[in-house]
Amino acid sequence: MTWLFLLGAILTEVTATLSLRTASQPGARRAWFLVVAAGYLAAFAFLTLALSGGMALGVAYGVWAASGVALTALASRALFGEPLTKVMSLGIGIIIAGVLLIELGASH
Repeated sequence: MTWLFLLGAILTEVTATLSLRTASQPGARRAWFLVVAAGYLAAFAFLTLALSGGMALGVAYGVWAASGVALTALASRALFGEPLTKVMSLGIGIIIAGVLLIELGASH
């Protein structure tokens, strides 16, 4: 169950960050800031639940932060047409490898 809470933290944080991009556009409705605030609040609530369920802080935060960076980069490319260069793609691959290493290291 802790991994589902962590997944919820990742998805709500990415949603909030993408909404922040939308909210910052000229002429954007103020309602977008409610989505941003609710998303970040939900992300921290889910992260707290994952930690309360026994997940190690280093694992939870490492996976949360790294996954958030990678998913935000991919989603901002798809939604906003932002650049995703070969170097950035390599960085995402390294992030994924790092998250896997953190998880493998935590299981020993």
